[in-house]
Amino acid sequence: MASPRLGRPGVDAGVIDLVIFDCDGVLVDSEPIANRVFAEALAELGLQVSLDEMYADFVGRSMSYCMRLVEARLGRPAPADFVTRLQERTFAAFEAEGLQATEGIHEALDAIALPMCVASSGEIEKMRFTLGLTGLLPRFDGRLFSVTQVEHGKPAPDIYLYAAKQMGAQPSRCVVVEDSPAGARAGLAAGMTVLGYCAHTPAESLARLGVHCTFAGMRELPGLLKRAAER
Repeated sequence: MASPRLGRPGVDAGVIDLVIFDCDGVLVDSEPIANRVFAEALAELGLQVSLDEMYADFVGRSMSYCMRLVEARLGRPAPADFVTRLQERTFAAFEAEGLQATEGIHEALDAIALPMCVASSGEIEKMRFTLGLTGLLPRFDGRLFSVTQVEHGKPAPDIYLYAAKQMGAQPSRCVVVEDSPAGARAGLAAGMTVLGYCAHTPAESLARLGVHCTFAGMRELPGLLKRAAER
């Protein structure tokens, strides 16, 4: 397991008011399943996209952004029911393949005595489904925020600023846990301290953005939050 790699100091990190988690790839290990299903659906439209390309171009982005990219590459509109059918296939795969919470996240959350919420590029319905399957929903129910509630998706800071406002927290006293470059850029643009989770993302792609640190195991998170608060 990679050791945490420290980057720049935390932003006003003497006090942490709120920890904001991304959902897919951070709380739930959904990215391998979701990206495979998405790539298969795109292949049926005649668009071949490798899993590496899925991670590079789609992960961390809103579905509306992804579909604009898909249609630009196709050179034509996707079928009107494509997104609905994709969601149905993805949810079915999550159930059939036994979607799991990210390894170590339950233990990490048990050890974090701070307000927490979720801010995701996915819809609220998707978050409730995946968090429900993995036993995490009771920890965050009522504190789920989606880019569908703001004007601009990640990498714009809108969703993180919105989540902080709804939770009554100062952005400079928030810590974001993200696994995608788009999400990390959003957290940094919001003026927040960003911890880069790199289980499926190359650590360097997050470190070069200026995240506070990168880490590969969720059991490290409580200690990293403590260190961020002390810097």
